[in-house]
Amino acid sequence: MNIFKRLFKIGEAEANAAIDKMEDPIKLTEQGIRDLREDLNKNMEALAQVKALAIRAKNDQEGYIEKKEDYHNKAVLILKKVQQGSMDATEGDRLAKEALLKKEEMQQHVARTEGEANKFNDNVAQLEKNIQTIKSSIGNWENELSTLKARVKVSKATKSLNKQMAEIDSSSTVSMLERMKEKVAQEEALAEAYGEIAGASKTIDDELEKAASSSEVKAEDDLSKLKNQLGFNEDKNT
Repeated sequence: MNIFKRLFKIGEAEANAAIDKMEDPIKLTEQGIRDLREDLNKNMEALAQVKALAIRAKNDQEGYIEKKEDYHNKAVLILKKVQQGSMDATEGDRLAKEALLKKEEMQQHVARTEGEANKFNDNVAQLEKNIQTIKSSIGNWENELSTLKARVKVSKATKSLNKQMAEIDSSSTVSMLERMKEKVAQEEALAEAYGEIAGASKTIDDELEKAASSSEVKAEDDLSKLKNQLGFNEDKNT
């Protein structure tokens, strides 16, 4: 069956994970699922048509059964009329015989339509089985597709990370770290140099101003006055 050939093709595509482009098995799986859906639609249409034929055959069978019984009843009625004398015996036998022939013809139609109905019912059962198989296969392969897509994402991320790790040169990394340490040491030395320059650039006036600053003397006077106000000095003298 073509369905199983396609399933094998999909499974073979998934198993061939060593190919360079990982998108290929995904595309093959998606195409396989589309093919399965097309088969599902075709089987659904066929199922509807065969079911319609089965229903029609059953209705025809029931109609022929009714006609068969009707011809049987007519033959009985005719013979009763002959027996009662209300109908000529020769004519009655002829009509009753014709009714029985029609009854036999209807019986043949009943047998034929019954065989057709049974055949159509068998076809319906087979189509329903195929439909369930296709639905199950679609569900399974949709799950496989989701898993495959996730595996592709993980493999791409792992490949990218491994590639970056493989491209790292340990010697160049150590060299870079040494240069960074040298750069920091240079910046620290430069900062210290600027500090020394700033200290050496003070003028003699700045030094004299600092030495002759009266702020400390004033602070001492203010402290002494405050102590006198609080009586600290008196307590000390006593």
